[in-house]
Amino acid sequence: MEDLMTPEDLAEYIGTPTTTLAHWRYVGKGPRFVKIGRSVRYRASDVAAWLEAQTRQSTAEEGVKRVA
Repeated sequence: MEDLMTPEDLAEYIGTPTTTLAHWRYVGKGPRFVKIGRSVRYRASDVAAWLEAQTRQSTAEEGVKRVA
């Protein structure tokens, strides 16, 4: 069976507050997650895939916001 991470585990791993993870779940961003009853868990493979999708070579690439 694959390892599951709690929101607290993931927040520490990527250096993001758990409130940000909760917001991402609400708006459909961030890594895929699993609901088990009221509990939220993240599969290690989903986190790895999401992190890979966030990889950029430059700030000019698609998906990167520019500040005017």
